[in-house]
Amino acid sequence: QVQLAESGGGLVQAGGSLRLSCAASARTFSNYNMGWFRQNPGKEHDFVAGITRSGGGTIYADSVKGRFTISRDNAKNTVYLQMNSLKPEDTAVYYCAADRRRLGVGREWDQYDAWGQGTQVTVSS
Repeated sequence: QVQLAESGGGLVQAGGSLRLSCAASARTFSNYNMGWFRQNPGKEHDFVAGITRSGGGTIYADSVKGRFTISRDNAKNTVYLQMNSLKPEDTAVYYCAADRRRLGVGREWDQYDAWGQGTQVTVSS
């Protein structure tokens, strides 16, 4: 089964930027819709962004639209999340997720088949 590994998190001041990466082990990475979620302790996983198999379509949570950009490089088995104009409320553990069951990219955690271990993003005020 596909294995996912996030990287790129860290501590940044409000207004700053971070670029997260998610490396996938799947031999057929292009078969997977990919998504980014975030979670704080004791809370559910919140959808952040999603991208279709070819990379031709993207969707975003309203809270990050215009600030975050999801992209993928299927030749490198990698999906990215560029985060600009970061706010303290963006602080969370960010997870990469992969889905091959659905026809289209989804916004629900349970729609996805595999997840990474997460990377911490902390935005200071």
